[in-house]
Amino acid sequence: MKKKINYRLISQIFFFALVALITMNHYLAESGDGLPFIGSMSLHAICPYGGVATFVALLKYGVFVQKIHPSSLVMLGIILFAGVLFGPVVCSYACPLGSIQEWIGKIGKRVFKKHNKIIPYSIDSKLRYVRYFVLIFTVYVTTNSLKLMFLNIDPYYALFNFWSEEAVVGGIVALIATLVLSLLVERPWCKYFCPFGALMGLTNFIRIFKIRRKSETCIDCKACDRACPMNIKVSDKEVVRNHQCISCGECTSDAVCPVEDTVEMKM
Repeated sequence: MKKKINYRLISQIFFFALVALITMNHYLAESGDGLPFIGSMSLHAICPYGGVATFVALLKYGVFVQKIHPSSLVMLGIILFAGVLFGPVVCSYACPLGSIQEWIGKIGKRVFKKHNKIIPYSIDSKLRYVRYFVLIFTVYVTTNSLKLMFLNIDPYYALFNFWSEEAVVGGIVALIATLVLSLLVERPWCKYFCPFGALMGLTNFIRIFKIRRKSETCIDCKACDRACPMNIKVSDKEVVRNHQCISCGECTSDAVCPVEDTVEMKM
């Protein structure tokens, strides 16, 4: 049987390389050695989460948060539009931090038998709401200070700046902890702490193209449940509206479901 092309992996590698190139080029541009066709844009200019606090600051004070570029608002708008259509696809197809957690998680699956099942459900189910507290708290603090306070603990920023003088100790510690935990838990930052993931997770309740399971043809093999990196029980739902879904498509008939057209993303 012909092996299917993994378009999601290709997308993950592309965006990881793109963000790394932009970040490195910004660093080089400061000394006059940057690539001219990219320009000197920084990581802040392409960070949609920076656009969240800036949008609130614009409404409240009519000003931008420090270091945030208008392009962040454009990025935010594009991603939210995609979210309304397909849910949090940016989390599974484009986010570099999500991708590297996933790649390390593949190593964890080979080493630890209880990978992604190590945290008891009673604790795991509560931890998943922490990211909403992080969202509310960081937007509140950033809006009132007009400074990117989240940088002090942001593993995403640390991932692409750990080698430079812009690295923050708190961010590096958060990054190391995230990568180590990825050996045991699938996408731990995404599940429990990511504020932008929390915002995007809400699009699962209004998205147009949904993950749907056809109960008439479902054979209850639970393959979709085992494949879901976010531990969502797809097999007992007609439509997946879970706020943790990242629209990765790992549960669909094209990926793991043995029955054609049983689990699909459609209107």
